[in-house]
Amino acid sequence: MYRTHTCGELRIENVGDEITLSGWVQKIRNLGGMTFIDLRDRYGITQLAFDENANPQMTAKAREVGREYVIQVKGNVIERHNKNKNLPTGDIEINCNDITILSKSDIPPFTIEEDTDGGDELRMKYRYLDLRRAPLQRQIALRHKVAQEVRKYLNQQDFFEIETPVLIKSTPEGARDFVVPSRMNQGQFYALPQSPQVFKQLLMVSGYDRYYQIVKCFRDEDLRADRQPEFTQIDCEMSFAEQDDVLSTFESMTKAIFKNVLDVDLKTPFHRMPYSEAMAKYGNDKPDLRFGMEIHELSKLVKGHDFKVFDSAEYIGGICAQGLADYSRKDIDKLTKWVQRPQIGAKGLVYVKYNEDGSFKSSVDKFYDETQLKTWAEEFNAKPGDLILILAGDKPITLHGLSELRLEMGNRLGLRDKNTFVPLWVVDFPLVEWDEESKRYHAMHHPFTAPKPEDAGLLNEDPGKVRANAYDLVINGVEIGGGSVRIHDQQMQQKMFEALGFTKAEAENQFGFLMNAFKYGAPPHAGIAFGFDRLVSLIAQLDSIRDVIAFPKNNNGRDVMIDSPSGVAEDQLAELGLKLNLNKKDTE
Repeated sequence: MYRTHTCGELRIENVGDEITLSGWVQKIRNLGGMTFIDLRDRYGITQLAFDENANPQMTAKAREVGREYVIQVKGNVIERHNKNKNLPTGDIEINCNDITILSKSDIPPFTIEEDTDGGDELRMKYRYLDLRRAPLQRQIALRHKVAQEVRKYLNQQDFFEIETPVLIKSTPEGARDFVVPSRMNQGQFYALPQSPQVFKQLLMVSGYDRYYQIVKCFRDEDLRADRQPEFTQIDCEMSFAEQDDVLSTFESMTKAIFKNVLDVDLKTPFHRMPYSEAMAKYGNDKPDLRFGMEIHELSKLVKGHDFKVFDSAEYIGGICAQGLADYSRKDIDKLTKWVQRPQIGAKGLVYVKYNEDGSFKSSVDKFYDETQLKTWAEEFNAKPGDLILILAGDKPITLHGLSELRLEMGNRLGLRDKNTFVPLWVVDFPLVEWDEESKRYHAMHHPFTAPKPEDAGLLNEDPGKVRANAYDLVINGVEIGGGSVRIHDQQMQQKMFEALGFTKAEAENQFGFLMNAFKYGAPPHAGIAFGFDRLVSLIAQLDSIRDVIAFPKNNNGRDVMIDSPSGVAEDQLAELGLKLNLNKKDTE
């Protein structure tokens, strides 16, 4: 055997045991007559001791090893003189009587320790080394544990885990498809699934009333901290289910995950908030409810006082930051530049300080007197010592700016505690949204989302007013999951296609197989998909999903470790019936 124990297993009760360990050399310390080696595997670290006076040959051999060498040692467990309370194995060490070098190592390009000196790109290039580090190993172990909890819960709820195809037909689902050429059907292409949406609906038609899959999905879209071109989702569908059935089932799953993984009790039932309320009070459809600081519209209250910025604005709104009336002019100027950044888009920032003595100081003092400013403060329920921040302009841009400003001030006030989890369901989304460029409606979620029954009559008359029977699970401002009640009636599905501007031929070409399936008895069904990577990164208290994925892509969608994507040989292209047509600019 290469080992009798792992490097994180031995304790004081093992003193006197003869053992064999194998692992990687973390550190080597030569202290005169004694040499110490920290031996590491994914379970922990154990200190090895070599006494030059007792065994000079063994000590000399120990001094031949370097960092990240893979070695095997044999010896007996002894009690440490200088115990390390920071290590679970810190009460013992191994008095070694044999050492074997199993594999040598070059000097690693960065330190493989809790904190490393390697930058992001360097660690991505040597991801197999970065994955040896304890933080990454904890996160991969956490991912495994969450996956097991998901499977345990859904299996207990009589869900079947069923795999669906990876090479499918291209269907519009909100992002670009990754396409795969077919050698056997030249000139035609598969697409990689953005989700298994149509297949899980077909499984409902097939009578498998409770389906789930922890599945890879693919979207060719611009990347950010919570996006990867290939990602994992917990995909689920239920027959004979309404919205309340789905919400009840999956908030119970979420509660079980947080309890069994973090020992955190989430309060159920989760709060439910209409989309319209989320946008009005928080400026986005995934509000962070760990703190208040709600947005208040001031348009009617502040217009008509000859302040052109307000009088010409479509929308005026603000937030109240508690206890920040002592912000200096310099602080306000920095905050103004912050909201004027292109990603925020605000033209400027109006402030009102509610001073501790009850007086007011504002950047619009010459247009509004103290009585009027006090009325503003009452709108926000502000108190002496608070700071009111106001933006004005086009409504979508201003709401976005206020949303970002609210989150920034929440950070500055320490209100976004990563140890606190506040979930909610956002419901009653618009079914469709108008796209000015294409001059047509697009599905807010996807074309198979059912309208609210009471709004269905508006689908032909005024699609923009129709609410969807859809729901998103949001925790701490992160969209963790989303889904909807599906259209199971063929006629209603055809109306939806018409509202989205599909011709009958286009609908038949894209979704004819699903429409045909609906002819043979489709049950009412509903479903949801959780962003598995996002869920794990939230539990791990990380801002990016990258470190809970074993081999992620960088911000340009590249795997710098294996240098992918890359070119392919001419003969491979010829087999596929393809020829590249790149102009000089494309290849530079």
